[in-house]
Amino acid sequence: MAAAAAAAALFFILWWMLQDQENPWVPAGLAASVVMLVAAAARGVVMRRFWARQILESGQRETHRSASASSGIRQSTPQFSQSELLHVLEKQSSEANASESLPEAHMKAFQLCGEFLDTTEKALAAPGLSSERRLTVQARQERARSLQKHHMLAWARDSARLLTHEAQQQARLHEKIETANRALVCIDTAAKKYPDIEELDRSAAAVREFMTSSRVAHWVELAQRATFKGRYRRAIDCYRDALFYLSRAESDHQIAAERITREIELLRARNATQTAVDPKSGGKRD
Repeated sequence: MAAAAAAAALFFILWWMLQDQENPWVPAGLAASVVMLVAAAARGVVMRRFWARQILESGQRETHRSASASSGIRQSTPQFSQSELLHVLEKQSSEANASESLPEAHMKAFQLCGEFLDTTEKALAAPGLSSERRLTVQARQERARSLQKHHMLAWARDSARLLTHEAQQQARLHEKIETANRALVCIDTAAKKYPDIEELDRSAAAVREFMTSSRVAHWVELAQRATFKGRYRRAIDCYRDALFYLSRAESDHQIAAERITREIELLRARNATQTAVDPKSGGKRD
């Protein structure tokens, strides 16, 4: 709302300042559009940081509760060995890998792996540990790290998939973008832990491609509506917004950009014809 108010104020101020020029509303409208685009981009960044903070805080709370529960179990059953802990961990991992499990099950398994690794690190730091025992503990650590990586990637993949599907079902553009940003946050969280995984890069690229296509489809639809109503200048502005998002996309959209460019040229010709036939209108229908 603040960005809309600022854009409106800038539009009318520039329009008043440029009254001596021809079509003063054009530069004023462009300046107001730039303000709204910058505000939209800033909102996307803020929302991604917000969801990242929410996920991290949620994970910390879950870890604290799990650690408290694990501490209570270790105090009441001090004879609970590492092999038994690893068995419990593998059982939890199998349950998380079940086809009907939710992404949260993978996150819990990931956190349990972290707790098991903390336990083994303390065991390795104990004095008088034999070399044979050390090798056994290190082998268990490798197994836990492998499970930890698997479940973090599975959590990011499944969370992004569910959120992207949810975004596809939503009607409003800002809801689509907000939900897709939450999917990107999940992928970014996993990428910080495992930065060299190509699967995460492909998933992030797919989500960003969805966001681009949603924005382009939105502006193209607005342009088509404006064209149907004979508001050719408004339609041209909407097509330009669509081209703007296509230009920022990571993948190649040359065919779509050329098609939109042709539509803009046709609309310019129609607008020129309309102005020549009815010069008194002066584009006031826009």
